[in-house]
Amino acid sequence: MRAIAVSEYRADARLVDLDKPSAGPGQVLLKIDAAGMNPMDQAIADGAFSEVFPATFPLIMGVDVVGVVEAVGDGAGAYAIGDRVFGKLLSPPLGASGSYADYAAVPADSSVATVPEKLSNEIAVTLPTPGVTALQLARSLEPAVGKTVAVVGAGGAVGGFLTQLLVASGARVLAVVWPRQADRVRSYGGHEIIDATAVEDGIHRAAPDGVDVLVDLVSDAEQFSLRADAVRPNGTAVSTRYVGDINALAKKNIIGVNFVVQATATDLQTVAALAAAGELLPPPIRSVRLEDVPNLLNGESEIFDGKTIIRPHSS
Repeated sequence: MRAIAVSEYRADARLVDLDKPSAGPGQVLLKIDAAGMNPMDQAIADGAFSEVFPATFPLIMGVDVVGVVEAVGDGAGAYAIGDRVFGKLLSPPLGASGSYADYAAVPADSSVATVPEKLSNEIAVTLPTPGVTALQLARSLEPAVGKTVAVVGAGGAVGGFLTQLLVASGARVLAVVWPRQADRVRSYGGHEIIDATAVEDGIHRAAPDGVDVLVDLVSDAEQFSLRADAVRPNGTAVSTRYVGDINALAKKNIIGVNFVVQATATDLQTVAALAAAGELLPPPIRSVRLEDVPNLLNGESEIFDGKTIIRPHSS
């Protein structure tokens, strides 16, 4: 089968031919219809999780997946041949069952779920990492009614989903985006659009007494520290990049959170049901072929404000 893999950490991604996997005990074999591209995929290939999870090389890239069950191993009775499933493939060793490939052998007890009948594969594959992250973030901020929440990075996949969920829960959302993303995020219900080139000033003008919550999806440690100053005393500053200095924030009477997502089948089902009902809109989607991926990863590519998905079996 074909796959996008790296031969070692920080190596360039290449299109390679590998043996087609089989469904071992407790596994299902997926014929992959689409893989969602996330920043985490490159981080894994660069060794960001090497001290936590073992890896195998060649390391097949990709985590988010949707596909059809082609074979079922012994003890994997939860699924049947022909089932359409989606999920997040993040079980050790990393790289053994990546989603940038024609096929993947997946533990049946991993974070996968059945795709609702009314949900397309194209939309389903946008949900595992971005959708579940947004859902768990929104849940962590409950009750959100009446809270003012600044979302830095609201134009990305996670940020777009989070903006919608927070608006639905009754929060006032200050959406920090690039100008080119403003109209789309406004359509998600963002109450005020703040230019990403002037984050601190924009948040202060919109909430002069401070925001209840800052959710920062994009900033480095220095930027996050500056932006956390927009949080009112006893408010909360959340980083999804794990760059928050919790002790320093506590000295300012701010609750600091370095948020870590834990994907579950239940939460996959929840976001899929919302998307199938039209209550959670996906970002703009573009499809690329498997053979086009190395150029996207290793070279400079044009800015695309949306979700890139890989369709291995598209012509």
